[in-house]
Amino acid sequence: MAGAIANAKPHFSSDEIAEIYFEAARQGRTDILEGLLDAGAPIDARDRKGYSALILAAYHNHIETVAFLAARGADPCAGDRKGNTAQMGVAFKGHDDMARLLIGYGCDANLENNSGQTAVMMAALFGRTEQVKMLRAAGADVEKRDLLGNSARLLARLQGNAEMIGLLQGR
Repeated sequence: MAGAIANAKPHFSSDEIAEIYFEAARQGRTDILEGLLDAGAPIDARDRKGYSALILAAYHNHIETVAFLAARGADPCAGDRKGNTAQMGVAFKGHDDMARLLIGYGCDANLENNSGQTAVMMAALFGRTEQVKMLRAAGADVEKRDLLGNSARLLARLQGNAEMIGLLQGR
């Protein structure tokens, strides 16, 4: 009997495997992701909100996991169901080192979500000075407008962030 238990293979539904996959990304468990990918999990699988493992790992600031996923072929430029990219998520969260890593993958600095917002708009809105500098250096257009007519500069002005306004005006 003990031998039968030792040789038993666990059976997981595809939903359970997906849940493990995305939780591993949230937790930065590259080892689990590697095993699942080696077993055939799709690198750019999406959860119910359209988040990929790379988006989740970036949002939770797991640099090594993001680098691993990108090296395995995950698309660092892809957006979720609302069009938000990993770069936009780290602008919200304020992870400067992650922003630097993502910029290094060469995604278009002016990618828009479904509302026409860009990462530099989000960085300006949340006062992420270093990220605004990095995104500008990568070609982000600070005058680009979202579907409501907001630019990065206008968003900084609405927040009353004088330092950000100056940065966006080139001072």
